[in-house]
Amino acid sequence: TQNQAFSAILFLYKRVLEQPLPRLDQIVRARRNRRLPTVMIREETRAVLAEMNGVPRLAATLLYGTGMRLMECIRLRIKDVDFALNQILIRDGKGRKDRRTMLPDSLREPLIVHLETVKSIFEKDRADEVGEAYLPDALSRKFKNAGLQWGWQYLFPSRNLSTDPRTGIIRRHHIHRSPVQQAVTDAARVAGVVKPVSCHTLRHTFATHLL
Repeated sequence: TQNQAFSAILFLYKRVLEQPLPRLDQIVRARRNRRLPTVMIREETRAVLAEMNGVPRLAATLLYGTGMRLMECIRLRIKDVDFALNQILIRDGKGRKDRRTMLPDSLREPLIVHLETVKSIFEKDRADEVGEAYLPDALSRKFKNAGLQWGWQYLFPSRNLSTDPRTGIIRRHHIHRSPVQQAVTDAARVAGVVKPVSCHTLRHTFATHLL
């Protein structure tokens, strides 16, 4: 690519010839064309979500209903969902910033039902003395045993336990993004949506439908 060739020439002059590259200010660099994001109309969005079920459907509906990114969604902790204020706190999002987004009324009941299932998993893990949620080092030092508390559990916990290679602690991490991504792609195909649809499409569609 042009960037690779330019980097090689720049290295040659700077490191080998040890002299400045002449006419640097006159070099015209190619610009990458920015693609417009794919956006679905409301009928397409409903059709895609209708072809989904279970956890992937709930996660996809959250993406569309809140404008979250996929990894922000599956990394949510239970305490980040505020039913009283109808808000969701997104921690350490893009740019390592926290922000709040709306919790649509239509998602309250599905989330409450989902949390009943998650609570049963949590209680079994506690009885078996496994399933501690992962916390970054700074948080784990600040909040001792927080990974054992209900509020710090992942909203979308994995079905399987895993052993932390550093500590040997048996944890229950969040789900992987791949099943949700695949479920969205498959649902779009079955629904007959010819546009290239991904999880990020749901985020862009949320923003467009707010206008």
